[in-house]
Parts: sequence; structure tokens; C-alpha cells
Amino acid sequence: MILQILTLLGALGMFLYGMNMMSSGLQKTAGNRMRNLLGAMTSSPFKGVMTGLGITSIIQSSSATTVMVVGFVNASLLTLNQAIGVIMGANIGTTVTAWLVSLLGFKADISIFAVPLMAIGFLMSIAKKEKYRNISEFIIGFSLLFLGLSLMKNSVPDLRETPEILSFIQQWTGYGFGSVIIFLVFGTVLTLILQSSSATMALTLIMMSMGWIPFDMAAAMVLGENIGTTITANIAAAVGNPNARRAALAHTFFNVFGVIWALILFRPFLSLVGIIITWLGYPDPTLIDYSATIAVGSSESTAALYGVSMLHTLFNTFNTCILIWFIPFIVKFVTWAIKNKPEDEEQTIRLKFINAGPMGTAELAIEEARKEIIHFAQISHNGLGYIRSAIHATTEDQFETFRKKLVKYEEIADRIEYEIATFLNALPQESISEDTRKKVKSMYKIIGELESLGDSGEAISRIISRRNIHNKSFSNLHIEKVDSMLTLVDNAYAIMIDNLQIANNTPEELRRAVDCEIEINNMRNNLREEEILKIEKNDAEYQSSVYYLDIVSEIERMGDFMINISEALQKA
Repeated sequence: MILQILTLLGALGMFLYGMNMMSSGLQKTAGNRMRNLLGAMTSSPFKGVMTGLGITSIIQSSSATTVMVVGFVNASLLTLNQAIGVIMGANIGTTVTAWLVSLLGFKADISIFAVPLMAIGFLMSIAKKEKYRNISEFIIGFSLLFLGLSLMKNSVPDLRETPEILSFIQQWTGYGFGSVIIFLVFGTVLTLILQSSSATMALTLIMMSMGWIPFDMAAAMVLGENIGTTITANIAAAVGNPNARRAALAHTFFNVFGVIWALILFRPFLSLVGIIITWLGYPDPTLIDYSATIAVGSSESTAALYGVSMLHTLFNTFNTCILIWFIPFIVKFVTWAIKNKPEDEEQTIRLKFINAGPMGTAELAIEEARKEIIHFAQISHNGLGYIRSAIHATTEDQFETFRKKLVKYEEIADRIEYEIATFLNALPQESISEDTRKKVKSMYKIIGELESLGDSGEAISRIISRRNIHNKSFSNLHIEKVDSMLTLVDNAYAIMIDNLQIANNTPEELRRAVDCEIEINNMRNNLREEEILKIEKNDAEYQSSVYYLDIVSEIERMGDFMINISEALQKA
């Protein structure tokens, strides 16, 4: 008995591992396409639904899609209106798994082909092309999924032979509508534990096919699974910004609303499913005697399996058709329920896009990191204004105010670099493609250069501090020349940020950055030659000139850091 339970748990683990592996292989194969698909998202609710349906059908996990959507809302890549449409589509897309299991996992013993498929997967895994290695991961995951399903079916005890084993579950079926509520809660809890509605759906189908529960109780479990699957997104959003939490709440609202109307119309809803299955040429699953022996592969067994899958699909499709017209209302409701916290300056210079942590879809998490790097560059650009103000300060108190700002921005740059690097380190390397690895390598280089820009601001404040200690000052001409150079750096910042915002940089974009860097270098050389000539003619105070030239050199270094960033983008 203990061995049988352990076998069941192991088979369930194999099923979940196979599903994750299959999903990972598909994500790496189609990662760029999925990023482009979301990048082309419009405000049309219908397109949002189709996008969510398509992505979830591909990666076979509504939880992964929903967590990804929450992350994208957190990163301002999707609006709440768009996200809700995608979530609705994800709920329909997740029903594909139930149909796969019903069509392949029970009607035919696909596990017979699983081992030969693994052999094909292994041969593809040693191929040189990454594309074939990613496909091999999908094939092996697919094989493990159905091997696990087959083992689960074989390890589940037959209640007709040993009715005492799970007689308590059968006792739950005798309370009328109360039994529906019990199995709804059971489905919710089971999904919470497994963190996969697809795995719970597979277990539901097995329990029904083995005669543990009748069709209506399986239907109640399916409704519960739709509530349980919302928890994953809420966990991911717990540390996100208000919009991320609103997207997760919208998912919960969507599914809970659906379960409420499905419970109110429970019997008519089951009757509709029965009519459709009958129309397909199978017996009505609501009229089958589940206490009698039902042969695997028989028309009764097929009708029951198709009935549960059909109910799952109809539930999410009807729910979407109803609520898609009320997306603006849902947005208002979740915005009212989760209010914005008042922001201060300190909050505006914290991580803005990846504070919800890495997403379940590693390929798509790269887009969050890219947005955060753009945000980092914008923060760094703000520091340039404090450099200009520090140079223009006419009193010690004025200068001290801006010196503290520059020191603070240097600390902020250090922290943001560390936090983005930590986020990138947390991405599972085995779940991302070679192309994405190049992007990650480029991102490490970029955040290092952005951190150096923060160092430059603080270094300039130290130069001015030393000048003030020695009671020296800059002439109006010095300040005018530095201003001109800072204006060039300001232009370089704008070009760099533009390049960061463009997903695929062209040589033209790099050319603009190079031209601006050449201008900065030329101005540095001209200013240095002019000042050295003045020193030689005794037309300048030597010590003030040294501090002036140090600042000019440090500003030129900022241009070097920015061209390094644009060049790193070209290598990604």
C-alpha cells in the first residue's frame, strides 16, 4: 500500500516534471516570437484574448502565462486592460491540456511510444544546432508527461477491488449540492498544493475513469481548479507594484465570478455539456452509472473524459464572452480595491519593473530586465543635472546640497546594478536560448557602464570639493566651456537611451552614438589644448586650471561609458 502511494506520488512528479520540461523547450524555441507577439499587443480585448490563448496553448501552462502577464504589467509593458484580455485567453488556452490528456492519455496508450520518442529526443539533444536541442527538450518532456500519466493510472487503486481505501471520497458524494461545494473546495486545495491546474485536471480525469467520483463531482473539481490556479499569480504579484497586484486580482475576480454563475446554473450547465457530447455521438456523461464497471476506451469512458474537457472549455469560453464586455468595469474595480501608495523621491529611484522577481517564463523575463535598464539609464541621466548644478553653485551650502545628491545617486547606481544583476543571475540558464544568453551578457556589460556613470558624478563632486578646500574657483569662461561639454553629454545620453529603447539596433543607431562620442573627444582635446596654452602664457591660475581639466576629463569619460553601452547593444 505504501509503495503504491509512493509510486503514485512519483508518477505525479514525473507528470509535472515532463510538463515543465516540455514548456521550457517550447519557450526556448519560440521565446523571441512570444516577445514579439506581446510587443505588438494592441488595446483590442479580442487580440488580447487571442494572444493569451495562443501563448498558453504553446507553453501549456496558464499559471506561467498569468505570472508572465503580471510581470509585464509590473514592467508597464501591458496596460491593465490589455492584461485582463490576455488572462481571459490564458484561461481558455489551458483547456488544451485537458483535451490532450483526454484524447491521447486515455483513449490510446501513448506511453508505448514515449520511450522511442525519448530515443529521438536524445539524438536531437546532442545536435550542434541549438534549435534541435530545444526541440529535443520538448520531445523528452512530452514523453515524460505521458509516461507519468500512464504510471498514475496504473498506480491508482481500483475501488471495485479495494473499496475501503478511499471510501471516504465516495462518502462525500452523498450530500446533494453540498457535495458539489465539497469537491469544488477539494479541487481548489489540490491545485494550490500542486501549483498546476493541468496536473489537477489529469488527476480528476483519472479519479473519474477509475470510478472514484461521478461526472458531476468531477465537474465541481474543475470549477475549484479554476480558483486554485489564480493563487500562483497572486503570489508572484505580492511584491510587485499596485498594477501587478491589480492584474492578479482581476484574474481571481474573473474565475470566481465564473464559478459563481456556474454553481447557480450547475445542473443546466451539465445538461448542456451532455447535449453536446451526445451530439458528438457519445452517451450523455451525466446519465452514466459510474458505480458500474466502465471499460477503458469504451464509449462511456470516452464520453466522461470528453464531458469534463468540454465543461472546462465551455466554462472559460462562456466566462470570457460574458466578461470581455466589462473589462473597463473590472479595471475600475481592481483599481478601487488596490489603491496607489503616495510616492516620494526615494520611491521614484527604486527598481520599477522587476521587483516582482523572475517570472515563470525565463525567455520573457528578459523584456522586464530591458525595461529596468532603460529606467536605470533615465535615472543616471537625471544625475547629469546635479553635476551641472554643482558646477554652477556659488556658495558652499549650495554646493553641499548637490554634492549630497551626487553621492546619493552613486549609491543608487550601485544598488540598482546589483539588483538587476541578481535578477539576471536568478534566470535559469537551462531555460533560455543561446540568443537570449547573448542578450543577458550584453545586459551585464550595460549595467556596469551605467554604474560607472554614477561614479563619474560622484568623482566630479570630489574634484569640486578639493577646489573649494583650496579656496579656488572657476572663471565664467571655465563654466561656459564645461556647460558646452555637458550639453554634448546630454545629447549622448538621449542617443544612448534611444538605442536602449530600440529592441534591435542597426548600424545607423550606433553611428549616431559614435559621432556624438567623437564630438565629446574633440571638445575635450580642444579645451585641454586651450587651457595648457593659457597656463604656459601665465594667463590662468594653475591650480584652478588643474581642477577644471580634471572635470573636463571626467566628463569625457562619461561619453566613453555611453558609447560602450551602445556598442554592447550591437553585440547582443
